[in-house]
Amino acid sequence: MSEPKKKYRVPFVERTGMTRIEERRGYSKLLMPLEPNANHVDVMYLGAFCVLAEAVAAGPGISILDTEKYFPIIKDIAVDFHRMVASDVTAEYGLSDEEIDALLADLERKGSAGYTADVPMYDADGQLAATGRVTVKLLSHNWTPKS
Repeated sequence: MSEPKKKYRVPFVERTGMTRIEERRGYSKLLMPLEPNANHVDVMYLGAFCVLAEAVAAGPGISILDTEKYFPIIKDIAVDFHRMVASDVTAEYGLSDEEIDALLADLERKGSAGYTADVPMYDADGQLAATGRVTVKLLSHNWTPKS
């Protein structure tokens, strides 16, 4: 029997109460609850949108990794905040089979791969609240930057 795949934990993210609605190979859909992520005027704190965008963008990449050989890292993130939200927020992101094949080939060949995820985030009524743009890097444990 094979060992279970390593799970990446970030206690800061866990404290948000974010939950996984659906995850499968190359796909992630998450929910960020309003509580405990409301700000001083009882709307979703902008930082919670950043955490949601980061997590939903990274999930599909992590799902395809052999975590004994590779790890994920966020290279950059930007969030366009469209409107205030006083509800839970959901986001989803997926990689196509072609994107997955290209990422795995790059990992094997170069020890690194990356993708940029555009992540729309919606309030409980399905209205667009924010859009994230996240660059995810997948790196070999033996990866070293080229000089």
